[in-house]
Amino acid sequence: MPTRLPSLLVPPIGFAHRGARAHARENTMEAFELAVRLGATGLETDAWVTADGVSILDHDGVVGRRPRRRPMSEVARADLPAHIPDAADLVPLLGDTLHLSVDVKDPAAADPLLDALGGDDPTRLARVWLCHDDHDLLLSWRERAPQVRLVDSTRLRRLDRGPERHAAVLREKGIDAVNLHHSDWTGGLVALFHRFDVLAWGWDAQHTRIIDGLFDMGIDAVFSDHVDRLVDSLRIATA
Repeated sequence: MPTRLPSLLVPPIGFAHRGARAHARENTMEAFELAVRLGATGLETDAWVTADGVSILDHDGVVGRRPRRRPMSEVARADLPAHIPDAADLVPLLGDTLHLSVDVKDPAAADPLLDALGGDDPTRLARVWLCHDDHDLLLSWRERAPQVRLVDSTRLRRLDRGPERHAAVLREKGIDAVNLHHSDWTGGLVALFHRFDVLAWGWDAQHTRIIDGLFDMGIDAVFSDHVDRLVDSLRIATA
């Protein structure tokens, strides 16, 4: 058995990608509720904004069929299909421990998203992780809500100045984590980001051997469509 390297987050977070996407229709309350029942310790989703300023949760941000597809920013909340949730719908699921990772696809969605998630309890935002590749946008969201956590979503090939300099920049800016495709990660790369107190996250981990390998590297969060596999691997990793 390989030596398991330590993570900075103890325990690491198991994020259900778009809810329990392998088991139910993605980005629906059915998928999110099932993910929680299966034991996910985090939910992942994507945020857009409607014409009337509501932050809604959907991957593509469009509604309707071709050739009449419309961006959701042109549609009122009440006119969207019933299966599309908004950010406020998730609040009861988060409870006191569940984490939420949000890929903010439309920057205009950030303010209504933060209002919906933290309006009645701003401390909840300490478990909300906003993801984007624009550092200035990320930092502006922290100015708006100091409790929120920030994640740089990128790929290894895009780190023009190399991973060590990138890790140093993230630490200088106060960005909490870097999220790379699982195939980008090695144990040495995880350790490098950890030296700068930057959390290492891996996405698109669908098979047990991939998930186990990430946890063995000391990864701090894993995203998977297969919540059952993710939860089983997380249980072994933290035993």
